[in-house]
Amino acid sequence: MQEEKIYDVLIIGAGPAGLTAAIYAQRFGLSTIIIAGSAPGGQLLLTTDIENFPGFDEPISGYDLMNRMMNQAKKMGAVIVTDWANEIRTDVNPFNVISGEKTYTASSVIIATGANAKWLGVKGEAKFKGKGVSACATCDGFFYKGKDICVVGGGDTAVEEALFLTKFANKVYIIHRRDKLRASYVMQEKLKSNPKIEIIYDTVVDEIIGDTKVNGVILKNNKTGETKKIDLSGVFIAIGHHPNTDIFKGKIKMDDSGYIIIDKNYKTSVCGIFACGDAADPIYQQAVVAAGSGCIAAINAKNFLENLNNSFVKH
Repeated sequence: MQEEKIYDVLIIGAGPAGLTAAIYAQRFGLSTIIIAGSAPGGQLLLTTDIENFPGFDEPISGYDLMNRMMNQAKKMGAVIVTDWANEIRTDVNPFNVISGEKTYTASSVIIATGANAKWLGVKGEAKFKGKGVSACATCDGFFYKGKDICVVGGGDTAVEEALFLTKFANKVYIIHRRDKLRASYVMQEKLKSNPKIEIIYDTVVDEIIGDTKVNGVILKNNKTGETKKIDLSGVFIAIGHHPNTDIFKGKIKMDDSGYIIIDKNYKTSVCGIFACGDAADPIYQQAVVAAGSGCIAAINAKNFLENLNNSFVKH
């Protein structure tokens, strides 16, 4: 079933990037619809306390922050659909986005589908997400002052997170499944000079343990099969992210990792389609950066619509 209304802007995703884009689009007088997924809010819904988002002098939960953003977008007049976008048609104008049995039509599209951290899939990981298990050192490192923690991974990201966490933690273990790190030479040299870091090679996390929060991990040596327990308060997973961009494959240009390629104006390879937030950002992946990029994408969508012959809808 296809809706008769043609929206000015259709936003796919309802994290900080998508909701900020919606707020700005509505302020510009553009009719806006968000295909939000089943749980609007994105990855921040997994974050217990946020202390680095401007405007909050006390910690705010990820759920509360995203709920405020969503309510703000609604009050501005944005339509929010709690369903998934299954397909996009870029060969028609206006664009069509299929969600379940419905097809939504819009003169411009902003992709804000985000990226999910890759998880280990071990026992205890899901139970303790937000209670000692994290995929963002920048977000959560502050909560581990004077504590022992570990970082799982062996690339540049894992090393960068481990070095960052030494600003707060008493001890940082790097748990790596191979016999040498994949991180660059320069990053590895930085590790050697930091007395707070200990690398455990040829080892995987077999289980994350605790009661109401993490208090340790069970490690398993890949070569000997030997297991041992380490007492610690936090487990940071740094094995990469996967951008939620599968439905755009073959329709919009992406890099080898699946991140959408954009220009300085957040335009994709398809005229009239923009991308913002973590789906187009393999580097920063911070809520405040995503929100800012949503603002920029909305501004450029407005500029695009204003230049369309007879397509800009005045309200």
